[in-house]
Amino acid sequence: MKRVLIVLSVILMMIQPVSIFAEEVEPDLDIEGKSIILMERDTGEILYEKNSDEPLPPASMTKLMTLLLVAEAIAEEKVALTDTVIVSENAASMGGSQIFLEPNEEMTVEELLKAVAIVSANDASVALAEFIYGSEQAFIQEMNERVHLLGLETTEFQNTTGLPATDHYSSAHDMAVIANALLRYEFITDYTSIYEDYLRTGTEDEFWLVNTNRLVKFYPGLDGLKTGYTQEAKYCLTATAERDDMRLIAVVMGAGSSKERNRAISQLLDYGFSQYQLERVYQSNQAVTEIEILKGKDSHIPAVTSRPVSLLTRKGEDLSQLETKIHIEQDLVAPLEKGDVVGSIEVYFNEELVNEIDLITEREVERANLWNLMTDSFRRIIKMGQN
Repeated sequence: MKRVLIVLSVILMMIQPVSIFAEEVEPDLDIEGKSIILMERDTGEILYEKNSDEPLPPASMTKLMTLLLVAEAIAEEKVALTDTVIVSENAASMGGSQIFLEPNEEMTVEELLKAVAIVSANDASVALAEFIYGSEQAFIQEMNERVHLLGLETTEFQNTTGLPATDHYSSAHDMAVIANALLRYEFITDYTSIYEDYLRTGTEDEFWLVNTNRLVKFYPGLDGLKTGYTQEAKYCLTATAERDDMRLIAVVMGAGSSKERNRAISQLLDYGFSQYQLERVYQSNQAVTEIEILKGKDSHIPAVTSRPVSLLTRKGEDLSQLETKIHIEQDLVAPLEKGDVVGSIEVYFNEELVNEIDLITEREVERANLWNLMTDSFRRIIKMGQN
């Protein structure tokens, strides 16, 4: 149940709100790349795009989905960062970017996660996939199931790494959506933002990790996410940066060189940060109101936001017409799981609905036993008498 609820939350997060920029003329930024998009994280607003739905080989940006499933498994406590992974011959045989794992070598989940996030290691990707789902193929099947759950229409994965394969493709739009889902797990940028680190420290096989995404060192506020390159895909990058509490996601696919790719990402982010502002109304997991639970051990619990509640506008725009409305479902009956949807918050700007966010239960509520019900009824009777 917990896993299903997490997946549903991700799906609901991706439902696009009404755009308040729909009638504006898109700027001509003259950005290099075959497929391009700029998205704001909280609202999902698309601020710029060019051929964003064109299916193209994503190269190692494929690992965004690999990292999403790994992050989810960690959050669900299916695996722990300290768990030991024994490397298979299959994982050790991966070519391309790698940390040169040996069959039967032991590494922790965290070490392998670093290898994927920092140097895009194919062998580490496969090792994690096999450890979490039992086989690489089972992991790939789950990747494609998640594609459908996220409502993506121009993505199909044949491997966990992004190595060239028939019918392995995605688009800038779909990569941005996957990145948005991944960023729900805030710890992921603790790894994607590392510029350099080491594995096998203190041994003769010590391995120097240097981030393939050089912008984490040179672009202010940029802390991820994933580069990609093959001869067919050319130079690709899904990047994210945060300033003034606003996080942007930029994707460029098919750039002619790494310099063009980095310049394009920087142009996109510069444009977004210079032209837009974000008004944060509620943080993620912030208690908004209390809800009444019938037949539960707890009669009242907080309803919290499933994600940040925000309004995105042009810089300098008057925010006095911002309004939120809270809706709570009636007659909620225990048992309830942590994360169950119990209502929503609607965000209005100039009297137009521009965003809607689920309210969820802060914690699990067990069904009350007979003694709990009798006690609760007695309290209600006393309270009525006092009134």
